[in-house]
Amino acid sequence: MSKKKLIGKLFGGDKVIWIVFFMLCIISIVEVFSASSTLTFNKSSFFSPIFKHAGTIFMGIVFAVVVGMIPCRYFKLFTPFMIFISVFTLFWVLVAGETINGANRVIGVGGLTFQPSEIAKGTMVLATAQILSAMQTDRGITDKKAMRYILIPLIPFAALIGKENLSTAGLLCIVIFLMMFIGRVPLKQLGKLMAVVTIPVALLVGIVMLRSTDEPKEDDSNLTKTETMDLTQKAPITRLQRTGTWKGRIRKFLNPKTDDPKEYDLDKDAQVAHANIAIVSSNIIGKGPGNSEERDFLSQAFSDFIYAIIIEEMGIIGSSLVVFLYIVLLFRTARIANRCENNFPAFLAMGIALLFVVQATFNMMVAVGLAPVTGQPLPLISKGGTSCIINGAYIGILLSVSRSAKKRLENAVNVKQLT
Repeated sequence: MSKKKLIGKLFGGDKVIWIVFFMLCIISIVEVFSASSTLTFNKSSFFSPIFKHAGTIFMGIVFAVVVGMIPCRYFKLFTPFMIFISVFTLFWVLVAGETINGANRVIGVGGLTFQPSEIAKGTMVLATAQILSAMQTDRGITDKKAMRYILIPLIPFAALIGKENLSTAGLLCIVIFLMMFIGRVPLKQLGKLMAVVTIPVALLVGIVMLRSTDEPKEDDSNLTKTETMDLTQKAPITRLQRTGTWKGRIRKFLNPKTDDPKEYDLDKDAQVAHANIAIVSSNIIGKGPGNSEERDFLSQAFSDFIYAIIIEEMGIIGSSLVVFLYIVLLFRTARIANRCENNFPAFLAMGIALLFVVQATFNMMVAVGLAPVTGQPLPLISKGGTSCIINGAYIGILLSVSRSAKKRLENAVNVKQLT
């Protein structure tokens, strides 16, 4: 086999998906390197943090290649195994997980941080795609029982994830809801589901705001970068303290003190304040890669608030490019799904694309002050341990689906030519 054919086989699938993936990886390496000034200082090594991040990016590309070569019809076989792994690790992280941002969210694996919720999200998308595809009717809609079968795994998954990371659980529920809408679940059922969910959510928010204590000092959203501790070494906090964190973030979002700059407390509102400073000082073209000033004050500059650093360094043009890449990813996936011969790969591809786009949208909304502060990284860009590898595997799923869709298109063209 020639080198050209070998490269074509390894990097097969939709070329646009590959281009978007590589561009996001390049942006990730550049911006994480720029935003990791404190990590560089703490490790007394200029290149150590970026070498580690580049290594995880490379592993993500390897996983994208490997998963992309698996025929998408085999993904159905992984569903029971993935459900078992997800449930096991979600319970494990609650019992023996390491504390990050005031919650037990990660498991240490070989020097990397493993976040079980990342796998659980993909597992739920996989299960939902399988249920929706199996319960399509001749009338062009999904059987009414499909919602029940989807909610059976979704409710415990969301409960286990939400106990430590409420925003991740909420975003997962949004993705599954959108998948049910795309999967032609009756609109009447979806409307009833929204009504049923709205009431307990409103009650939960009310209880948190009325009954919980104030936001604990341990919440790193109130710390400047120079004050941030190694959060993985901190003792776990109680559930009451965690609801206090939620209360503080909601209250700050609903009652911002931005009318008078003198009233803004840079100690208590460090994340939001310095993110705003980064944005307003960016101009159209930005300060240039590596020239950020606010990275030294944002404790999560390389993760939750990396989009603010992107705006500061790349300006409106660069930040718009990032938004454009996610839009291209979504619409290109929709085009691939439309070419699929079967429903399962189409629903699976759309679910994976929605995972990326919904999370990216929420991360960017937080960075620009349109949503309360949460712990959502920018997918495929933010610094992460195994999340980079898992996201690479998700890209591989999209590539696998695009391979099967491409074959279907080629077969259709051949049949048309013969006739």
